[in-house]
Amino acid sequence: MSKPQFWQPTADPQAAADPRLRAPSAQRNRDAILAVLRDVLPPSGRVLEIASGSGEHAVHFAGALPGLTFQPSDPSPDAVASIAAWIKESGLDNILSPLVIDATAPDWPLEAADAILCINMIHIAPWAAAEGLFRAAGRLLQQGQPLYLYGPYRRSDRPLEPGNAAFDESLRSRDPAWGLRDLDAVAALGSIHGFDGPEIVEMPANNLSVIFRKI
Repeated sequence: MSKPQFWQPTADPQAAADPRLRAPSAQRNRDAILAVLRDVLPPSGRVLEIASGSGEHAVHFAGALPGLTFQPSDPSPDAVASIAAWIKESGLDNILSPLVIDATAPDWPLEAADAILCINMIHIAPWAAAEGLFRAAGRLLQQGQPLYLYGPYRRSDRPLEPGNAAFDESLRSRDPAWGLRDLDAVAALGSIHGFDGPEIVEMPANNLSVIFRKI
């Protein structure tokens, strides 16, 4: 059974000066995620991605969904440089320069979005990052607009899959504040900030797409 991998980007070994990072997990899951996003995202508008990491997801989605404008972001300078380099290489005109956004920050440098994406973040960050994500999403999104999360979760109605259990143990050994989140706790956080109960889509490798909409 394959288990999810936390983001481990690497620089291009063929070009030491190339700032682009590469996340193997992004190559594996991007098309499965895109298939869900086609039914979740609006036909036009601005899509904010939080914790864009290498930037590969944002560029892939922007290329496949030209009616949307993508706004990637990340708190890491290396990630921001990578995102900018992937955007330049892509030649796409519907993806904006990356913003520096820390999900835990009380204020984010934009006033609105038509959708928000967050892929593989909340289990590789303290719980305060999830709280900040939902707090800001509740301000930025309007009624019916989606907040899309992707990753592995704990679910109260079934045992944790062996691969996810090992992944959770690995995360907690790296940082006790990390680890797979309980889906009920995430749903409760959404409710606090004005979102309905999530739609759940089963994804490969024991991951989930978790879609909230602003009430």
